[in-house]
Amino acid sequence: MFAVDLHAHTRFFHGRRSLGDRFDPYGFRLLAHAVDRRGLDGVATTNHDYSTRFSATDVTTIPGIEVSTTHGHVLVIGPDPPTETVPLEYTPAEVVELAHDRDCVAIAAHPYRDSEVTSDRFADVPFDAVEINGKHPRTKPLVEEIAAERDLPIVAGSDAHFPFEAGRAYTLVDAETLTPESVVDAIRAGRVEPRIETRPVDELLRDGYRRVHQRKHPDEMLARSATAIAHLAETRDCG
Repeated sequence: MFAVDLHAHTRFFHGRRSLGDRFDPYGFRLLAHAVDRRGLDGVATTNHDYSTRFSATDVTTIPGIEVSTTHGHVLVIGPDPPTETVPLEYTPAEVVELAHDRDCVAIAAHPYRDSEVTSDRFADVPFDAVEINGKHPRTKPLVEEIAAERDLPIVAGSDAHFPFEAGRAYTLVDAETLTPESVVDAIRAGRVEPRIETRPVDELLRDGYRRVHQRKHPDEMLARSATAIAHLAETRDCG
């Protein structure tokens, strides 16, 4: 059994691609060090709309990319993710097809946060898993409902943009060896378990993130919370 953070970034800023490319090697070293300090075995590097190969001596790196689809983010993880994608160019279904063509898995990232990929309109999209996000672990009941409705495994990732955020959520992967291929096989077979860290420092980080995001998008946060609560109540009433 291996502990792997399946959603992490090597930089804390978006855009400025040329600057980011120069920063990424340093950002990855800090990320790998943080993952190792957390006691994890591996990390998937899932930068927004581009993928860069990294390697470290203390942790196993799983290639990945976080694709900005027309209706939300999808993680593509495995041995051969696309090198680069154009934001808002692909539909969720097209990203899933792209992932499968490249022997990767497609994971619905952070449902209910700037995302419609798990809405009813995409009910037939064959995702391989759905994510409990390290920034929003309180959505776990909602993610569990989605997973049950679609018969999908649940994975977890920190969604770290700063190294100290790494490992606050991770996935236990049941495999004999830790490789991109074994991670793909384990997710497809459902041999994965999400884990959320609840140390005081992790809760403090999440509270800080919520406060920052509420100041940036107060109306959006209220609307999304109301929608999520209504969805959960409706689902439970139907059950």
